[in-house]
Amino acid sequence: MSFTTPDLCDDFADKIQVVEPGFKSLGGKTIFGGEIVTIKCHEDNSMVREQVFSDGQGKVLVVDGGGSLRRALLGDMLAEQAVSNGWQGIVVYGCIRDVEVISQLQLGVHALATHPMKTDKKGLGEVNIPIRFHGTDFIPGHFLYADLNGIVVSAERLV
Repeated sequence: MSFTTPDLCDDFADKIQVVEPGFKSLGGKTIFGGEIVTIKCHEDNSMVREQVFSDGQGKVLVVDGGGSLRRALLGDMLAEQAVSNGWQGIVVYGCIRDVEVISQLQLGVHALATHPMKTDKKGLGEVNIPIRFHGTDFIPGHFLYADLNGIVVSAERLV
């Protein structure tokens, strides 16, 4: 996949939403994109675990953790599973951990911050529902593109 988010903004300004700044690129893959799959959860990564074990070919997992900075919704084992199942990237509106390993994986990962504490596992969360954070709507089946400049979303495939 070859693009830059600035070029997408220049070429498709009327077709994209730009995610407000605040995310850090923490994965080993700095340019990624694909079809959006969403999760809404709070300090419980049970649904994240379930999704990374599914086929992620051509997809990006967008996790709305409510912006919590108290628990990590993604760690090295789940990130490794995501790579094994073909996920292109994961965007976490919250924290991740095990960045020493995640930064070496062929997986795009953007998150607000890092935190060493794992989540509780209560099986809570919702999958593939519209979510909104950082001024952007993330709709399952739409497309997300990310690089070191930022993140953009579109209702249609752009590249």
